[in-house]
Amino acid sequence: MKYLYIKDKRRRILYFYYEKKRKFLKTLFQDLRLSEELRAYIYNKLTTLPRDSSITRIRNRCTLTNRPRAIYKKFGLSRLMFRKHMWQGNLIGVKKSSW
Repeated sequence: MKYLYIKDKRRRILYFYYEKKRKFLKTLFQDLRLSEELRAYIYNKLTTLPRDSSITRIRNRCTLTNRPRAIYKKFGLSRLMFRKHMWQGNLIGVKKSSW
């Protein structure tokens, strides 16, 4: 389980490192005014970047349990930990509803 956390952390670091370069190359590649040879060269450069530096490889995980599913982005917690901490009153701005 810890390996998945380390793997995801490494992917986030790689994404942060290559983000500007990837976006720059993508915008150049999408420019249709450039010649085909230049666009092919740019595409080749884009494909040589590490796969894990893509944002689609990043997985949202719970910060407490490392659970990969049912994550509330605002809090970074899974539904289970969100419910637990909500009942304990540890989350600011969240209140148990009653009617």
